[in-house]
Amino acid sequence: MDLNEKRALITGASGGIGAGIAKRFVAAGARVAIADIDLEAASATAAALTEAGPGAAMSLEMDVTREDQVNAGVAQVAEAWGGVDILVANAGIQIVHPVEEFPFEEWKRLLAVHLDGSFLTTQACLPHMYAQGSGTVILMGSVHSKLASPLKSAYVTAKHGLIGLGRTIAKEGGAHGVRANVICPGFVRTPLVEKQIPEQAASLGISEEEVVNRVMLGGTVDQEFTSIEDVAEVAFMFAAFPTNALTGQSLVVSHGWHME
Repeated sequence: MDLNEKRALITGASGGIGAGIAKRFVAAGARVAIADIDLEAASATAAALTEAGPGAAMSLEMDVTREDQVNAGVAQVAEAWGGVDILVANAGIQIVHPVEEFPFEEWKRLLAVHLDGSFLTTQACLPHMYAQGSGTVILMGSVHSKLASPLKSAYVTAKHGLIGLGRTIAKEGGAHGVRANVICPGFVRTPLVEKQIPEQAASLGISEEEVVNRVMLGGTVDQEFTSIEDVAEVAFMFAAFPTNALTGQSLVVSHGWHME
């Protein structure tokens, strides 16, 4: 399987998992639009990817909670490359509080990035995919799409919601040749996760070492973090899979933390 000449839009892709997926896609022959709220960082990532070949990447400033920016960004990709074949809705944030102390504004902000962002980018991409009779939507879920953890009520709610959204896109998109699937990683040591370690240590009254070894990795089979490359390989499989046989699914990649 490969992605030769496929046109991909990846949100939250200036670094971390999004950048890792972009790198894997470019290696497989795709052109990738790096969409991020930080245009300078997105441009730097796109420039590095373009070294793999002329026109391999472009950058977009995109706040995925703003409908105007999402629609403009998708239109820019479609105009530049003639369409969109792959969407990876990866943009995300993390905020932790006990339920009774969770500020409502922060609750709404987290749900907006994960759920509104995935909805808006999908809604903008689907007409292009439907017009060409093919496409794939990949939503970035989490092990927390399947499980719950203390302090993460908003995140768990959002990630559970993405399973439902992905299944609905798959049901509606099948007749148009569009697949939709959800990747559910365990803990990946990105800046998002690094930020959680001291926050959870303070909230739970335990050491940072205990957060890593007991909370984050205690349920794995080998005490290992999931890697960016692990997640990128699953994204490549979903993007390159050629038929509707693989749609409406959620795949956990977590070193055995959660098994189905």
